[in-house]
Amino acid sequence: MTALPDDSWLHHLRPQPSRVTAEEYEALPEEICRAIEIVDGYVVYCEAPSPEHQTAARRLANLIEREAKAAMGRGHGCLTVNTDVDLRLRDVPLLNRRPDVVLYRCLDRERGERLRAEHALLVVEIVSPGSETQDTTDKFGEYAKAGVEHYWIVRLDGTGVSVIERYRLDHASTLYKHIETFMKDEPGDPPVLANPIPVTINWSELEL
Repeated sequence: MTALPDDSWLHHLRPQPSRVTAEEYEALPEEICRAIEIVDGYVVYCEAPSPEHQTAARRLANLIEREAKAAMGRGHGCLTVNTDVDLRLRDVPLLNRRPDVVLYRCLDRERGERLRAEHALLVVEIVSPGSETQDTTDKFGEYAKAGVEHYWIVRLDGTGVSVIERYRLDHASTLYKHIETFMKDEPGDPPVLANPIPVTINWSELEL
């Protein structure tokens, strides 16, 4: 076996001494929480999203939020839409993700209610260079096992959102089933979705 050079950066790697608990995570300052996710109690550092990624998330959140307000106007219960917010999937070992966009039932802030999987109606992840495996495999399985009903995987091209893959939870298997894929360059009217709330995908609103 070849020994590492004395100046190799690998010599400076140190294992995380112990798993992070829910109580420890909740005591962290927000600026640290925004830069990490916790997977099975271990810290995973999140790369800062590109400006294009951030813009796409904001555009999607705005579109979904408008449709959520319309749904509430028709009698739907209180809904909230957020970007890059803590979503607790499991307490032990701690599993905490920060989806690009999440639509969820309004929380009882007076009781200190924390956003958990049972509140989430839809989670959206935007694929970036380097996040393909996380978004299509790791988080795909985690959100399903936690019981999140709807999951979208969104892809970008040079002009904005170009593909939206829709998945819905199969409760018997706790796995996602592919429902449909929308592509921006397909002819015809804008796609119209019925679940989890009615949403019309106007591609022009999702341009960068």
